[in-house]
Formats: sequence, structure tokens, C-alpha cells
Amino acid sequence: MSTASPFALTSEIKALVAGALDSGNVLLLAAVDKDHKPVLSFRGSTSVFSDTQLSLWVRNAEGGTIEAISNNPQVALMYRSQSVPLLQFIGRARIVDDPAARNRAFGLAPEKERASDPERKGRAVVIDLDEVKGVLGFGADGPIFCHLARG
Repeated sequence: MSTASPFALTSEIKALVAGALDSGNVLLLAAVDKDHKPVLSFRGSTSVFSDTQLSLWVRNAEGGTIEAISNNPQVALMYRSQSVPLLQFIGRARIVDDPAARNRAFGLAPEKERASDPERKGRAVVIDLDEVKGVLGFGADGPIFCHLARG
């Protein structure tokens, strides 16, 4: 069985992202640096920014993740838990300096993440999603596939 819908994050997927840090299932971000080498990092601040976007609060404003996104916006994130075998988010990341978007990304991050950067020295990143795919679980008939794609 496959989950098919217009491109918008479902309430189930939004709940998984929103609870990722507290459930111990932090999303893994993959980016590519200027030398075309992978940059992987767990992102506890990952949040749902809109029906088609995720956001991150990156505490280290000068770190490898920000540098990689500045050079190449193509990113992917992976979610996995005991009940969800695999959920991949693919999109284009951008650093946002607009005060309203920056404040929103910070405010959406879990309290644990916000408390780690009380002076808000980090950077906000918004990811415009192009595709979400994976296996949401298993039913009586086998895997429950998810594939949402823009266009």
C-alpha cells in the first residue's frame, strides 16, 4: 500500500519531525562541502516550517554545515525510529537572515536546542522540500510506503 497525496507534509510526518528530539530519533542532515565531500550532522533543531518546508537552527554559525549549505543548497535528511524504518527528506536549503523567518526558525526549535543558544548567535536554515519518501511502517499487507514529490 502506498500513501499518495499532493505535495504537503502529512500530519503524521509533521508529528514525527516535531517529536524527533524528545523521542531520541534526531534527524540526520546530509550536505556536500565545497570539495564535494559529504557533511553529516544530527540536527535536533529540525522543525516543520510549513507544509512544504523544514527549518533548522544551526548553533555554530561558522561551522561546516553552514559553509556546505552556502556552497551547495542540495541536502537530504533521514528519519528513523523503532516504528518508522526509513523516511528521507530531499530539498534545497538556504540560510535566512530575515528577522521574522530567523525568529520563527529559532522559536520552532525544541526548547532544549533554544536553551543551548540563548544569545541566538546561530543561523536559521529553511529547507524547501522537493521530495519525501520512505517506509512509514508495516501493515497487514506489508510495507506502508510514502512518496510525496513536488510537481
